[in-house]
Amino acid sequence: MARILVVDDDPDFVEATRLVLEKAGYEVLSAADGDAGLRMVRAEKPDLVILDVIMKTVLDGLYVSQELANDPDCNPIPILMVTSIANSDYAALFPTDEYIHIRGFISKPIAPAALLERVAALLK
Repeated sequence: MARILVVDDDPDFVEATRLVLEKAGYEVLSAADGDAGLRMVRAEKPDLVILDVIMKTVLDGLYVSQELANDPDCNPIPILMVTSIANSDYAALFPTDEYIHIRGFISKPIAPAALLERVAALLK
């Protein structure tokens, strides 16, 4: 059974995502901010990280993805970045001209079927 870490400061999103993923047979871990997410990735080595962009800071998730990219033990773990930043006042802050260490990007809200499709593809 694949283990998925959901890193997001929105408890409703975390719980909804947990329900969808657990129903599909995945084990789900969660963290409420980037620092906790980094600690959990390093300790638990999940098979996939679902990572929000905006948490404690506007680009908290981006920082987490860069830290994981620089950690040889965590670099191979795929990251699916989720966010509503495109629909926010912060969209212009998201870097569009640099490499971001993620394997996929999906905007909130996420339909359960779309989430499961992306997760399955990234776990292959």
